Amino acid sequence: MKKMLLCALLLVLPGSLWAATSLWEVRSGGSLAYLGGTCHVLRPADYPLPAEFGRAYNAVQAVVFEADPGQMNTPEVQQMIMAGAIYQDGRTLADVLSPATYNELKNYCQSRNITFDNLTRFKPSILAVTLLTLELQKRGVDAGGVDQFFHGKAVADGKSVDALETVRQQVDFILNLGQDNEDAFMASCLEDMEQLDEVFDRLITAWRTGDEATLEALTSTEVREKFPTVYKMLFVDRNRAWLPAIEEYLRTPEKELILVGAGHLVGEDGLLAMLRRRGYQVRKLQ
Repeated sequence: MKKMLLCALLLVLPGSLWAATSLWEVRSGGSLAYLGGTCHVLRPADYPLPAEFGRAYNAVQAVVFEADPGQMNTPEVQQMIMAGAIYQDGRTLADVLSPATYNELKNYCQSRNITFDNLTRFKPSILAVTLLTLELQKRGVDAGGVDQFFHGKAVADGKSVDALETVRQQVDFILNLGQDNEDAFMASCLEDMEQLDEVFDRLITAWRTGDEATLEALTSTEVREKFPTVYKMLFVDRNRAWLPAIEEYLRTPEKELILVGAGHLVGEDGLLAMLRRRGYQVRKLQ
């Protein structure tokens, strides 16, 4: 499940040529948009971003995100997350996890000096994301990533900012991860946390180079095989919901830079394949 977590959280060098990275040009007649795969979290060493993103940003009038990054850290949204993160019906982790997984989670927290008793009412989805965030922070990973970087630039430069879904929708997706399969979800998260360094390095490398096969393997293949319901909710349903909005942008004379997690672009159910099947010209910039 490491692949899904990094995707859920997570997805300018000088030069005169386009190099391979996770950025595609989509054309419909005379209309054009750039579709960029992002990593939602990055380390300071991962900057500057690939130059192609900067070039695309400079060429557009609007930047489109999954959900508005400017709203995610507001008090209202944080209250919304906390209200949904805790079981309101009296259940605790002991009620939804097997004794083996419960003890493994408790031992994991104790080994990292995390007070486990404070977490027992949290749903496994938000707890897994919290633990992953803490592990990433230890490694110097910034929660901002590509999305926050370009949101700040767009606001400062006076460019239009839009979103494919509401913050409420995105929060609901996170809160409902692993629902009705909490034990397997939490057990897989704990098992794969031990490989976090290797997976994160591979993810960043694949994102920077636009390696579609590796991006698919790291962000969606395991989720599709082990947790098909999560895969459908996290990738398939959202991609299908976003597609009409992306098509609307492709009908406007303005150019847009549309930024979504890299895992949403690749594979048979990815946005790139969807757009190609609908007859759009899709070309990786390189």
